[in-house]
Amino acid sequence: MTTTDDKTIVRSYFNSVGFDRWQRIYGDGEVNKVQLDIRKGHQQTVDTVLGWLKADGNARGLTICDAGCGVGSLSIPLAQLGAQVYASDISAKMVEEAKTLAVTQGSDAANPIFTVQDLESLSGQYHTVICLDVLIHYPQDKAAQMIEHLSSLATERLILSFAPKTPIYTLLKKIGDFFPGPSKATRAYLHRERDIVETFKGLGWTVERTALTTTQFYFSRLLEVKRGS
Repeated sequence: MTTTDDKTIVRSYFNSVGFDRWQRIYGDGEVNKVQLDIRKGHQQTVDTVLGWLKADGNARGLTICDAGCGVGSLSIPLAQLGAQVYASDISAKMVEEAKTLAVTQGSDAANPIFTVQDLESLSGQYHTVICLDVLIHYPQDKAAQMIEHLSSLATERLILSFAPKTPIYTLLKKIGDFFPGPSKATRAYLHRERDIVETFKGLGWTVERTALTTTQFYFSRLLEVKRGS
């Protein structure tokens, strides 16, 4: 399967059945046990990122690109911290839902700024680029290309999450404990942490902070890298 095929499948999925499924997961309505577990895991990752920025105490005024923003679960609270947020997602439905949630949660009409874009088409310069739970849709060679592209957009910091490739997670993925069946999801790619770190190092980044979120059905490694550290 080519990368174009993967991207087309992702866009189609999140504009149809995938939107309905993940909108429920990211929302606060009733969900089943698996969806609730994934919701909690994703929120833990979001809360970790927000905790890092709050600890730094300098979010106000920062320009932040939220690449793959989903329904705005990170973009909206970042804007409420005072950052200027430019958020994008490959799914038009996700972006529309994010805009609606931003209004209902009292965000400024001009912050966050939401657009429909895939990672490859993102441009501009931002103090911080954040990309959560997106790399799972890219095989390793294309993931490295995406990291390089995101790196070109960030002037000071990049925060990225990925599903780590370890023997136990690989086994669990194979037997279907961590990912829905093919009728419900896109392809899911695991990545070796050392490969991701080496890609960052080759681009001149230094790892500053890391975190690991694991629940029964969600697992994600989070890396924060900075320039010139």
